[in-house]
Amino acid sequence: MSDTLTAGSVDVEIHDNIAFVRFAHPKSNSLPGALLRTMADDISKLSKMPAVKAIVLRSAEDAAFCAGASFDELKDIKNAEEGKEFFSGFAKVMLAMTRAPQFVLTRVHGKVTGGGVGLIAASDYSVAVKGASMKLSELAVGIGPFVIGPVVERRLGNGPFTDMAIDADWRDAMWAERHGLYSHVYEDVEAMDTALAKLMNFLAGANPEAIKQMKKTFWADTEHWEALLEKRAAISGALALSVHTRAAIERFEKR
Repeated sequence: MSDTLTAGSVDVEIHDNIAFVRFAHPKSNSLPGALLRTMADDISKLSKMPAVKAIVLRSAEDAAFCAGASFDELKDIKNAEEGKEFFSGFAKVMLAMTRAPQFVLTRVHGKVTGGGVGLIAASDYSVAVKGASMKLSELAVGIGPFVIGPVVERRLGNGPFTDMAIDADWRDAMWAERHGLYSHVYEDVEAMDTALAKLMNFLAGANPEAIKQMKKTFWADTEHWEALLEKRAAISGALALSVHTRAAIERFEKR
């Protein structure tokens, strides 16, 4: 197994009724399957802790916020079942985020691509710095944003999601804020963290039942997503085996 597939970490800390989930990976905070499974499990465990009022998702600051799924793992897919399992990774994390009875806040300190956009869209609130541009890069390697599509489209609306999925170009942080992917954009990390700390302090004293009921309304009519995302993962898994995608991956590696 490649070292990059076993590298990285997910750490959880709880302070003053707020849980912090921090992921890190040496390749621009990309997320191989093992880290995605750990994240999904950790968020699910936190969701069952009544004392936790909010969950903050963040990543290591020496790279992008998230470069999406592991490219090395994508290359190693050998059959449709492996492909489906690979693309189910982000689905499990997004479902854990949206099903949690607590608010999930995401702190975005840098650029975001692919599946990382899905994590932001699955958040209830997200803060970012001006340099946190984003793009959906899937089509560039012969697949598409099928698994993260439902949550990103729900956040953006069909038009902006379609545009973002087709041209695979960078959108700046202000675009993301205007279209609802970022709740607020700040000049720098210091300003972002000051505002986030103020919000966390407020949420730590909030009524948990009110938060729980708000979450239900935020994600109403998504009960079918488990089955939907499973089907979407199968589509992506099959595409990953296509000649076109294999050629696109080879071209990408030669850059």
